[in-house]
Amino acid sequence: MYKIFIVEDDQTIAKALKGVMENWGYSATVAEDFKGVLEALVAYEPHLVLMDISLPFYNGYHWCNEIRKISKVPIIFISSAADNLNIVMAMNMGADDFIAKPFDMTVFVAKIQALLRRTYDFAGQTSVMEHKGVFLNLSDATLSYQNQKVELTKNDYRMIQILLENKGNVVSRGELMSRLWESDHFVDDNTLTVNITRLRKKLEDIGLHDFIQTKKGIGYIIS
Repeated sequence: MYKIFIVEDDQTIAKALKGVMENWGYSATVAEDFKGVLEALVAYEPHLVLMDISLPFYNGYHWCNEIRKISKVPIIFISSAADNLNIVMAMNMGADDFIAKPFDMTVFVAKIQALLRRTYDFAGQTSVMEHKGVFLNLSDATLSYQNQKVELTKNDYRMIQILLENKGNVVSRGELMSRLWESDHFVDDNTLTVNITRLRKKLEDIGLHDFIQTKKGIGYIIS
């Protein structure tokens, strides 16, 4: 079932859109915290976003730009501000379509169906893990934090992924080594230390200090 994320502060319109989406067999949810749209999107993992332009705190262009830093999920703008300038700006920010309010609901649903079909017939959904403003993109092994992005090596990526999967819990050095080097060959314990040190340096370069903490004699934790 396709999931639709509706970012619309007019509750009447948002409720109507949610109802229509569900009537057509989609799952839909409406943004509630307009300061935390990105976090809500990551948690919900939608297949498509419906985005208004005029929103509390930050406008739809801001959120479209932020989403595009971590995801290729299709975005359709829905707005009464349908002049050429707004349409061009929406497309330049990474939107896939622009639907002017008021709109014919049949045409609206047809556009959503067409975009979903085009997107997911040829490409899979981009998966992202998020914790405290840190975004790990699972499709291209990059990590983003406060408008900065870092490329990860295979081992960097696996270590961060394993620690995020177990956030709040200590992952032992033995478990990390077992999952990083899945072979019968002996791996020097120092190899893990070197890899962790290199990863920490990359994280510190983008302002993430003490993101990975050491539990002496046990392992590592992202708390």
